[in-house]
Amino acid sequence: MSTAAPVEESARPERRRRRWRRTKITLGILLAVAAVVAIIGSITPWPSAMVIRAVFTKGGDDTAAEMDRHVPDTKLTETLDVAYADGGADTTMDVFSPASASGPLPTVIWIHGGAWVSGAKENVDPYLRILAGEGYTTIAVNYTLGPEGVYPLAVTQLNEALAYIDAHAEELGVDPTQIVLAGDSAGGQLASQLATLITNSDYAEIMGLAPALRPDQLVATVLNCGVYDLSALAELNGLVGWGFKSSMWAYSGAKDWAEGSTGATMSTIDWVTADFPATYISGGNGDGLTWLQSIPMAKRLDELGVDVTTLFWPAPHEPQLPHEYQFHLDQPDARTALEKTIAFLDAHTTR
Repeated sequence: MSTAAPVEESARPERRRRRWRRTKITLGILLAVAAVVAIIGSITPWPSAMVIRAVFTKGGDDTAAEMDRHVPDTKLTETLDVAYADGGADTTMDVFSPASASGPLPTVIWIHGGAWVSGAKENVDPYLRILAGEGYTTIAVNYTLGPEGVYPLAVTQLNEALAYIDAHAEELGVDPTQIVLAGDSAGGQLASQLATLITNSDYAEIMGLAPALRPDQLVATVLNCGVYDLSALAELNGLVGWGFKSSMWAYSGAKDWAEGSTGATMSTIDWVTADFPATYISGGNGDGLTWLQSIPMAKRLDELGVDVTTLFWPAPHEPQLPHEYQFHLDQPDARTALEKTIAFLDAHTTR
């Protein structure tokens, strides 16, 4: 027993040295990995886009589950995964209409959000089931996300979707003379871009696209929490700025997207005209995009004489309403937005 203590004491410094060596090796590996990720991230948008996609996918799934609780028991006719082009799942759509419908109905075509790099039609299906229960045909449309697809692929695909819907209106239960384009977040930007393509021939020429619909077929737009001025987006800093800039790099395929045709043609605030359709536009007071994007867009449309219905909340409103607040139907303010959306649709369509 007299020799055990000295042996134990002499072993302790050696164990501490081994632990410190292992810690240094682990830290070195972590730093090396971080350096590699940083280098890769400066060359390609893929790592950042995949992080953003993972976060948005989880949020989208949770929000869809929340909306599911508010879908009424109204019996609907549902046709899922309709292929509007040959791009696989990317070019499919889900169609909903009241089972009691005896003919074509005014139709809401909804483009999902997700910062142009995430999201799917299933994220908005519950909301469209609710709207269909109010007497509309509703269609949720997929498109190729960045970085797998590069701008303007999504715009081209969505224009093809409109062409398909117009050509197959009768079998889809669509009244092709009463189309409403709608979207949330990045989908709001895309909806505004398609509406601009349809109503501004100069813009269509710049885009090099022939609009699938005539202006008189488009009766309204619903724009929630969207982006309409890319130059303002490019000035954002911090985590939000990093997220948007990374998404735009992935979606556009160019790190300098703000300096060329991508940022210019996506900035629909600069291309809308007096022929833009009647518009409902909303955003939460806790969402920076409301102040930076939605309110300026609403003001621009109003200046042009477009019929604009807005739902904006005072800055001190509590609770602070976040990005995509309108989908959080557990909250009274989101249900208010839903009621106003339905009232807007009722005011600009006939059934």
